[in-house]
Amino acid sequence: MPLHPDEIVIDAETVRSLLVSQCPQWADLPLSPAGGGTENTMYRLGDDLLVRLPRSVSRAAPLLIEQRWLPRLAPHLPLSIPVPLYAGRPSASYPAAWSVLRWIDGSPPSGDLDWASLGRDLFGFVAALHDIDIEDAVVRRWYRSGELAPCDEDARKALAACRPLVGDTIDIDLLEDLWSAALTLPRTSSAEVWLHTDLKPTNLLVRGGRLSAVIDFGGLTIGFPDAEHAPVWDLPPAARDAYWNAAGLDGATWQRARAWAIFIGASGIPYYWDTYPAFVTECRSRLQAIASASSRS
Repeated sequence: MPLHPDEIVIDAETVRSLLVSQCPQWADLPLSPAGGGTENTMYRLGDDLLVRLPRSVSRAAPLLIEQRWLPRLAPHLPLSIPVPLYAGRPSASYPAAWSVLRWIDGSPPSGDLDWASLGRDLFGFVAALHDIDIEDAVVRRWYRSGELAPCDEDARKALAACRPLVGDTIDIDLLEDLWSAALTLPRTSSAEVWLHTDLKPTNLLVRGGRLSAVIDFGGLTIGFPDAEHAPVWDLPPAARDAYWNAAGLDGATWQRARAWAIFIGASGIPYYWDTYPAFVTECRSRLQAIASASSRS
């Protein structure tokens, strides 16, 4: 089922035709579905390659940013990240940009891990990314790179839309109070930095029990770092606490990050309710974690 109204139909035949016409050196390699997210569909190509295709033309701009900037960022980061090997061109069968990248082995974090180490390693990656000189970068400014206030109307609409869907399983009133409180905080004084903006567990890879790679830079942008810390609410408390301790974030930054987590989670539930149940489950879990860890004072 399509996730968006303007979605392109992408199947193995489409991908193979792109390879035959543009990358004949890889055209005969085995091709198999490799999952996808809200913005892209992926196919594994042979043992060592991955084809990444935006779900629509309107969602292709971030891929162009990845193609330009990931090769420049990779040498400065402590974990593996995807690096495009080929920048695909639109065609008659697929009217958007696409990429071939090196396959990165690993699995999303789960189960019996040293979650505290993962939290520390994740912040180490974030710190390194934020420390990279933004140089003369001109990239799309995403809403998650700015302030909370411009998102207030959308956040309240998303929370309202969640109410009939989640019933009494999530304390929406509490989440709205936390959102409102964050809006009263002073504006961030942080400098603008490089941001991943979507460091949720499905975009992290673990090998040998340790965090080894960060993937899906579709939200790569420059801006204020508050929202960068929001996905730690998707992690177990041990990882979240270790991240907090390693980062040394002040209370206001942490509250703004939590507010971003609320907005992003609440937005995903109604939008993907009928089309992407797994993502809805992620969003619900995030909001439940925030609500259960917060109390009315």
